[in-house]
Parts: sequence; structure tokens; C-alpha cells
Amino acid sequence: METLRYRFPGQQDLGTRELHALVGVVASGNLEVLVEPAALDGAMEIEVITSARGFGAIWQAVLADFAARHPLRDVRLSINDAGATPAVVSLRLQQALETLADRRLATGGATDAAQGGRA
Repeated sequence: METLRYRFPGQQDLGTRELHALVGVVASGNLEVLVEPAALDGAMEIEVITSARGFGAIWQAVLADFAARHPLRDVRLSINDAGATPAVVSLRLQQALETLADRRLATGGATDAAQGGRA
């Protein structure tokens, strides 16, 4: 197992401190993503625990692209990976944001985060 940690500057709030999302499954070729609020001085932190060693540069590229499209602040993402491809990683990250947007809608909050707008 390899653990990778990344930190990106954020601009966009999740919208509420109570919301979190857990999507995906830890299975061959797939991954699980947990998104939760955290006091990180405006940053987004991402921790990846992966069974596939030696792919740090690819993770950096995929996660930097995600952070550029969705510059979330004060949020922690925890990823448990079982060899997912970059396309599956991107899909699960987007799915997590859409899950948060659905939960915000259900509680009467803003829904812009999944589309890259400001919440």
C-alpha cells in the first residue's frame, strides 16, 4: 500500500459544515471517495491510499485537474483506491460533488459546487 497526500488552495465553500459524501467501493479497478468539511485554513487536502505503487505523478495530475475545476476550501477528501484508472477517479470525484449538491438541495442550501460555481 502507498499513501499519497496533496494540498491545494481553495476558494469555494462546501456550503455547510454538516454535509459529507461517501461514494464508490473499494474493489478491483474501483475506489471509494469520502468528502468531508475540515478546518484547513482555506485549503483542500486529499489523501490517497492505493494498492498500486508508483503512480504518484498520475495521481498528482488527475487531482490537480480536479482542484482547478473545483477549488474547494476547508475540505478533506480521503480516497481508498484498488487500482482505478484516471477516468474512474474523475468519475468518482464528480459523483461525490453531485452527492453533496443533492444533499444541499434536500436541506435547502446552494448547489453550485458540483458545477464549479461559488456556493
